[in-house]
Amino acid sequence: MALLLKNARVIDPACKLDAVCDILIRHGEIVEVGKGLSIEKGITRDLTGKIVVPGLVDMHVHLREPGQEQKEDIASGSRAAAHGGFSAVCCMPNTKPIIDNAAQVRFVTERADEVGKCRVYVAGACTQGLKSETLSEMGDMVAHGAVAFTDDGCGIHTAGMMRLVMDYASMFDKAVMSHCQDESLVGAGQVNEGVVSTRLGMLGWPAAGEEIQIARDIAISRLTGCPLHIQHISTLRGLDLVRAAKAEGLPVTCEVTPHHLILTEDDIGDDYNTYLKVNPPLRTAEDVAGLIQGVVDGSIDCIASDHAPHAAWEKDCEFEVAWFGMTGLETMLSLILTKFVDTNIIDYARMVEMMAINPRKVLRLEQVKIEAGNIADLTVIDPEATWTVTKEDFYSKAVNSAFLGAELKGRANDVYVGGFATMEEGVIVE
Repeated sequence: MALLLKNARVIDPACKLDAVCDILIRHGEIVEVGKGLSIEKGITRDLTGKIVVPGLVDMHVHLREPGQEQKEDIASGSRAAAHGGFSAVCCMPNTKPIIDNAAQVRFVTERADEVGKCRVYVAGACTQGLKSETLSEMGDMVAHGAVAFTDDGCGIHTAGMMRLVMDYASMFDKAVMSHCQDESLVGAGQVNEGVVSTRLGMLGWPAAGEEIQIARDIAISRLTGCPLHIQHISTLRGLDLVRAAKAEGLPVTCEVTPHHLILTEDDIGDDYNTYLKVNPPLRTAEDVAGLIQGVVDGSIDCIASDHAPHAAWEKDCEFEVAWFGMTGLETMLSLILTKFVDTNIIDYARMVEMMAINPRKVLRLEQVKIEAGNIADLTVIDPEATWTVTKEDFYSKAVNSAFLGAELKGRANDVYVGGFATMEEGVIVE
């Protein structure tokens, strides 16, 4: 099948491309990029006023299947991803059972092939059962498609186990993605330790509980040579540790979530909104300002949603017993467009680097470039679309978004995976 996308502004910093042009696709591959292209047979779409970028990747999502389908499943989560503008996601292993062996990796990938609306890559667990006691079946998982390793949801408890994990991961040139959480310091913490935890009368979650493990894991990356990726970084001091590691030439990268760039601990009010209960917790205004600077100067490599869907009853309860996490797949792109691109804090090229190019680098995926010979994984953005975040608009099973009611500008219009539309004009193609 031939597909011609005409008159879009095409942006791909990897090709030094930012121009209004046409993209010709045949059999799932880009065959020509230029002006005034035409086809005799096939589908032609006029994308005047739209922006086309390489397919976006959310490298940190929780699809919950197997075992927690009341929150989300691969079908609903991948639809939410496509609705949010993503051609690919990387799902975390803290399911039930844990994705700590090849059979579970195969289950997710094969299920995604059956019901998915985007590419689904799998991160395998570092340790069996996420218990920090016994190494997972890392080699088998790589052989069956695992793209990285993480015990996301908790930190690896001891330096010795993290060294063993990194030694093995480095054999396969896979990144270890670290959820930096020193359990002995964090304990039963609920919100950032400080003024707000005192005001709310809640147990505090010290920033040091994250920063100490960032420092530890950087030291082990230095020791082993293993690529280290810091997940959902939330503190300025933690980012400074990553900056120092990069300056030293260590293979260290990091990601940040939109909610850690936009919200602070002060947004948690006397209503104790559980949609604002996240892991790691919302931090101080100083931390947020520092993270934004890291996005601008390149210290932060990727933006990821940490999409954490929960059933209604898991959030509609007392703050102390509510589950951590918020959804993000369907709001992340628009939040970044509204808060950062439209305000000229960053440009589209920088956004593409953090949401398409760098995630593929960290996950060791083949790059998608908008040039002849590349797979046609593309995201089409309507930069002028204005919309209000509502529960009714979500494809996700879950509605625990802290941004309900937000007025946003810019939104994904279409998503193409291998040249086929999974979303068109804002509607999932079934």
